[in-house]
Amino acid sequence: MTDDIRQLSIKALLTEKVDYVIPMYQRNFAWDEGEITQLIQDVIDYLPGNQNYYIGTLVVAERHDVRRAVFEVIDGQQRLTTLSLLASFLKNRLDGALSWYEELRIHFENREHSSRTFEAIFKGSFKVDPSEGLREQEINTAILNGYRLIAKVLPLKFQENKISDKEFAAYLFNRVQIMRVRVPHDTDLNHYFEVMNNRGEQLEKHEVLKARMLEVLDRIRDIRKRKASHNCLHRVWEACANMEKYVQLGFAPGPRNQIFGKENWGGFAVANFDELCEVLGEADDDETTELSLNKIISGEEKLSEPEDDTTDEAPERFNTVINFPNFLLHVLRVVSGSEIPLDDKRLLTTFEEYLRNSRDAVAAVKKFIFALLYCKYMFDQYVIKREFAKGEDGWSLKRFKWIKASKGRRGGRASYENTFGDDDENTGCNRQILMLLSAFHVSTPTLVYKHWLSAALRYLYKTSSIEANEYLEYLESMAKAFVFDRFLVPSGGMDYYEIIFKNEGECQSSRKDMSDDDLEGMLSFGQIENNLVFNYLDYLLWVKNENGRKKDKTISDYEFTFRSSVEHYYPQHPMPGHAPLPPEILHSFGNLCLISHSKNSRLSNFMPAAKKDHYSNNTIDSIKQHLMMTKFDTWNEVSIDKHYKEMKDVLLMSLS
Repeated sequence: MTDDIRQLSIKALLTEKVDYVIPMYQRNFAWDEGEITQLIQDVIDYLPGNQNYYIGTLVVAERHDVRRAVFEVIDGQQRLTTLSLLASFLKNRLDGALSWYEELRIHFENREHSSRTFEAIFKGSFKVDPSEGLREQEINTAILNGYRLIAKVLPLKFQENKISDKEFAAYLFNRVQIMRVRVPHDTDLNHYFEVMNNRGEQLEKHEVLKARMLEVLDRIRDIRKRKASHNCLHRVWEACANMEKYVQLGFAPGPRNQIFGKENWGGFAVANFDELCEVLGEADDDETTELSLNKIISGEEKLSEPEDDTTDEAPERFNTVINFPNFLLHVLRVVSGSEIPLDDKRLLTTFEEYLRNSRDAVAAVKKFIFALLYCKYMFDQYVIKREFAKGEDGWSLKRFKWIKASKGRRGGRASYENTFGDDDENTGCNRQILMLLSAFHVSTPTLVYKHWLSAALRYLYKTSSIEANEYLEYLESMAKAFVFDRFLVPSGGMDYYEIIFKNEGECQSSRKDMSDDDLEGMLSFGQIENNLVFNYLDYLLWVKNENGRKKDKTISDYEFTFRSSVEHYYPQHPMPGHAPLPPEILHSFGNLCLISHSKNSRLSNFMPAAKKDHYSNNTIDSIKQHLMMTKFDTWNEVSIDKHYKEMKDVLLMSLS
């Protein structure tokens, strides 16, 4: 049995004389920037303690091959592929330090493009661009994108966390552990997949946290108050846990009217936890308030969902930008004002420390639960969601409100309207706030460490009356602080907590602080710490267009999406017959823009004229890119320098 389940370091996994085959029935490699960045950040988070970090499981089935040991990968191929790409990148970067990584252990059954791409990466005849030596039709773009993402993200993470590549490699290969599970020889793999796809869900950490908070409320001596507090916590928790739904829909019509305003549902009419308890009362059945961890596990604690009598919209209409466990950490950071780690792996330990350090744990739980409801209410109205309606999807910034029936008719209905203004078109201040929030969001593709969301929630939590212009002004100041106080500081910028909580989001930098030499260096290829630099510039360009007399419709209609590849408009490896540019011009900010990885893979070596022709029939990836293609007839050293100066001035003007 010990051979069936083995704990292996990543080094042992990659050096053991075993080939791992990705069978044809497995989907292609699909991890993008969010998943890859998350894996890298998880490893870095555990590095300081120098303890083992368990990265998950790899489920395999042994194949009969007399020549070698071969394992068919059943589950975990995305993780295995990413680890193999990481190892290949570090092998190429560290020049001989990974001499033990002699042979590629991952193989792709009947997928020649995947195998060739990975072999080219592994051989290390290049540093970042695996397309060298391969024709476009021979490349698996997903694997190529994964490698390029690692080449982009990893050095920035080294810089951000002040660790060296050798430190990271030593920890990754020796301390990161994976559990390899080998299924028995007689396993029916088809049945195994069926079981895997229909298996019950494991108990979530936030459910454990809920049970622990209920246990804290058990300290309330008055039985009636204890039961009412239990019921209040439970109902608030359940209403907030569905991040896709507006929180008002988590309550039955009676309490909904009392909490959010009768025939309004757009206000917040309770002042504290005790008032919430009075509104929600005690549970109908005493048994439902005696909520223990055992009952949560068994599912006995579920109360009936309130009927959604307000709208026939499907609950899948909105997709949120954060999940519930990470949202809990943002709320705790807002409530406590402490430097709470925004990482749901630490959810339980973080809350344990918060309660342990509280003089009155019961009061601390009550304060948090009330803040959770209020923050979810504010989040729903003032933070973007992805909305699917009428066959289309896009960013939305909407509030949930009650609309009275027309004259002569009884009742009314609920509706979603723009948060700022009742206009049908998403224009004006509502659109401007939406654009800036979406610029923040797409710059942070992972669910963890969304510091912009902490900043927005803190402002919303502390401000008694939210006005559009003041909210926009705060968000713009926060964007400037992130860009100029953190990302474009050559000696190392401020940390997020200092920017948000100590400086109240007010940018400390001024134009006189930005020397031309420093700015040019920080804006060059490989030095830009975060894509918000590009996205903030695009936001400024969008605002400039909207305020201009003659609007460019392409810019007006622009929407921020997840684009994480920094492209050289004049390519690093130009087509035959075209001269390469000097490095200081090639890597200048004037020659760079953000595009999607798939397009970067296809177009990376195309000359500017060919790229411009491609985009004449396709949606632009960024406003900066659009200006590069439309404002210049030819793209050379002169146009690159001119564009750089224009973009630099746009950035610096925002500091005025």
